[in-house]
Amino acid sequence: MSLIKKILSITIIVFFASLSKVFAEDLKKVGKFKDWEVMVMSEASGKVCFAQSIPVLQAPKNNKRDARLFVTFRPGEKISNEISTTSGYEFNKNNSVLATSGNNKFKFDIKQQGFAWMTSNKKENIMVKVMKKGSRIMVTGYNEKGSQTIDHYSLLGFTKAYGTAKKACS
Repeated sequence: MSLIKKILSITIIVFFASLSKVFAEDLKKVGKFKDWEVMVMSEASGKVCFAQSIPVLQAPKNNKRDARLFVTFRPGEKISNEISTTSGYEFNKNNSVLATSGNNKFKFDIKQQGFAWMTSNKKENIMVKVMKKGSRIMVTGYNEKGSQTIDHYSLLGFTKAYGTAKKACS
């Protein structure tokens, strides 16, 4: 999938996820599973299903941001386990965006328009397995000024949300 198409798809998901009931018929909340929720929407290329979570803790504490972690399925484009994140700002081009759970570290390869993605399906599949077994995952990023932020995501409910999102798009 082209980078531009991926960026547009994620941007659309976040846009619809943050809108009020005006677009409720386009974006359906399938369920909430502890700290994760599952959403389904229709696009021209077909159905898009995703599990998402917001941080349970953010650092620095005085900098509240609209951060999210996603795992997305796009069967019309033959995409599954697409992991992406936003920390609520444009990422610094000189620093890496990393997800850490226990001894496992995952680097996001693409940073654009406030989102970060991995380019390796193999790494995404491994990260999903780690998330199913873990209790927390931290996403570390740097804003354009070089200041570090850390978003702590609970993984309570992730396995159920992941399975529900996957099934909704099968």
